[in-house]
Amino acid sequence: MSLEQFSHLLSASTHNFATLPAELLLASEGNLQTFYAPFDHVNTGARVVLCGITPGLQQASRALDEARKQLRQGASIEHAKQAAKETASFAGPMRNNLTSLLDHIGLQTLLGIDSCARLFDTHRHLVHYTSALRYPVFLDGQNYSGSPAMLSRASLRHQVETHLAEEIRTLGPQCLYVPLGPKVTEVFQHLQAKGLLKAEQLLDGLPHPSGANAERISYFLGGKSREKLSSKTNASVLDAAKARLLAKLATLRSDPRMG
Repeated sequence: MSLEQFSHLLSASTHNFATLPAELLLASEGNLQTFYAPFDHVNTGARVVLCGITPGLQQASRALDEARKQLRQGASIEHAKQAAKETASFAGPMRNNLTSLLDHIGLQTLLGIDSCARLFDTHRHLVHYTSALRYPVFLDGQNYSGSPAMLSRASLRHQVETHLAEEIRTLGPQCLYVPLGPKVTEVFQHLQAKGLLKAEQLLDGLPHPSGANAERISYFLGGKSREKLSSKTNASVLDAAKARLLAKLATLRSDPRMG
């Protein structure tokens, strides 16, 4: 699927995209539904990939609105796709949390920028935003959050093994991947086992940057002490993940190919 197939529909639409129109439905599997939204653009020059689970309704609505605006202004399909994706990807509070986490582990130093906030403005050429599931998925009409497991449902596995796998092939062996949360890490480990990427390309272990994950984020960033954590947060897991990430980034910074 691509914006070309839906461009006429979007250009003519007066829909407010607070809900997604039935014409954009791509697949139904039990209580799972997959809709089209313009997240097709791939930044082939990216050095790092930020990968979530799937675009939610808020991101899908923003992408569709931006694509419609661009098409009505006479933009090319390719420009409309790029603008839609850059406008909508990781929009909202998640973006600030993600920036803080990436800066905390020192990714900005590896990329030669002052902060990973630049990946959302002046240095977007360095980053590819994507999701394990390229197109928005809903479970019983609500944003899908990783359960049932992506690899356990045919319609979801298809997205992983076609769209995401193709993006990895296109981006090449020097690109780094930041999976957001353990459910996305599972997907990358599956693709790594298939030989699509190497272990050193995977910067996994960050807490998910969702606002609902505030305690884990605060602990990871050093804002909350171990003794004040609730029973829901496993400090040892986060400590081990941070140690692995810091060690991997130190190795990458000493690799002349990453310069």
